[in-house]
Amino acid sequence: MTKQVIKTIVVDDEPLARKGLRARLERHDDVQVLAECQNGLEAVSSISQHRPDLVFLDIQMPGLNGFQVIHKLRELKQPIPMIVFVTAYDSYAIKAFDVHALDYLLKPADDERLGAALNKVREYFSTQHQDEQSQKLVSLVAELTGDDCEEILRKLANGEPVETNPYPDVLAIKDGSEVTRVNVQDIQWIDAAGDYMCVHALDGMHIMRKTMKELEQELNPQFFVRVHRSAIANIRFVKKLVSHISGEYHLILQNDTELKVSRSHRDKVKAAMKM
Repeated sequence: MTKQVIKTIVVDDEPLARKGLRARLERHDDVQVLAECQNGLEAVSSISQHRPDLVFLDIQMPGLNGFQVIHKLRELKQPIPMIVFVTAYDSYAIKAFDVHALDYLLKPADDERLGAALNKVREYFSTQHQDEQSQKLVSLVAELTGDDCEEILRKLANGEPVETNPYPDVLAIKDGSEVTRVNVQDIQWIDAAGDYMCVHALDGMHIMRKTMKELEQELNPQFFVRVHRSAIANIRFVKKLVSHISGEYHLILQNDTELKVSRSHRDKVKAAMKM
């Protein structure tokens, strides 16, 4: 009897993690790796294109995290494949995912644990329960974009309610193997430096790899306003808006930082300041 081939996508922002997981998966003759993705945006595009049966999905990634990938697929009305989350958050993940009948791999994944996860996937396929699993997954992550990943897992593990606020209270900024948690309310302004964003907060400046558009979508527009194509300001830290004879406008922050307001964003800035 021919085995069903499980069409699979691997999503992880760490190249070595992707390479290692792919090598282990290719030892299973019923698994076909269709693609690798290095961030959440690539994952959404690749899943929509390839319609895989299974996705190994890293939780903490730039752009869109693992939970937000599921949320985005749901928004686009795309079929939700079976998901095996990949996480380094061992203190919360085991309990959280066991309780919610989902599967996970802790980094770095070993052959035994990967084999167990694949066996669970095969069982779902053989019993035609993949739709049930997808519904559980959707119900779990549909409203989880308001917190950073670690906070979501902590709440799930402890049985705490998860807020449905679409805007995060904490910005998780990844630097190599370290993740710095920055309170969003403490961010004064953000400006672009090439492919990186400089997040200026009360505790100093933090560098993150994300686009200005992505950050603008993540931050609450009630407080964060785009003032220029390469700058976002937190209105709570604005001292005044100054107009010059030339017709240019500048925002002066409480720490006397001066941000130029482009003409295309001037009306939005004025509205945000309720002028």
